[in-house]
Amino acid sequence: MRWLFLIPGLLWAQSELSFPSYSAASIAHAAANISGFYAANTLVSIYGTNLALSTVALSAADVSGGNLPSVLGGVRVLVDNRFADVIFVSPRQVNFLIPTSLGVSGTTIVLLNNGRGGAVIPVDLSESAPGLFEIDGFAIATHGNGPLVTAAAPAARGEVLVLYATGLGPTAPLTPAHRIATTAAPLVRFAEFEVRLNGVAVPANHIEYVGVTPGFGGLYQINLRIPANAPADPEIRVGPPERLSPAGVRLRLR
Repeated sequence: MRWLFLIPGLLWAQSELSFPSYSAASIAHAAANISGFYAANTLVSIYGTNLALSTVALSAADVSGGNLPSVLGGVRVLVDNRFADVIFVSPRQVNFLIPTSLGVSGTTIVLLNNGRGGAVIPVDLSESAPGLFEIDGFAIATHGNGPLVTAAAPAARGEVLVLYATGLGPTAPLTPAHRIATTAAPLVRFAEFEVRLNGVAVPANHIEYVGVTPGFGGLYQINLRIPANAPADPEIRVGPPERLSPAGVRLRLR
């Protein structure tokens, strides 16, 4: 079927849009890449078909006055019937940010592609859903002076690294919904936050900061001094003791 649209002075035909298709299993925490692991201020990915008409990534022009867009490429995402911030869209993947204003609750996610809605997916939000961003199984981190930690430039014992995550939980102050963080804001539960290397918690005084990363939406950072006795390439997990980030991520350390 084809639909005809009339704009003053212009008549054209456009193919009928297909409805977005996705499921609970195809929605995932953007860093941990697992389903059902969500909290406020968590970056989330939806995978499926007919999610968008084209590929559009967030650009500086889309961020007006420090506000993240609730529509990108004609795509919107509703969480708890509230517009979420949309970061990236393509026909098969959409990335969005769960609003910071939501608390621990049961809620729903639904995607709309140019007005056409997909399935309403029930989800549960927890206080935190910590997940480290990683590449090929290794945490994304930077040395204290900025360069990336890589196989050629691994972390060293005694240095301060910055690790990047999403879903770490509420901060003080809380970044308002739809706003990019403009200043550092530590976790409310900073004193309870743990970093475990091969299952062993690092000393609390080695965790120098855990909170939002200024200039971004939904991105957290962990400023960590590596213990002198840390093992090589350890598994790293972070979060409050009752809800650590998923296992299997390692830190490049020599």
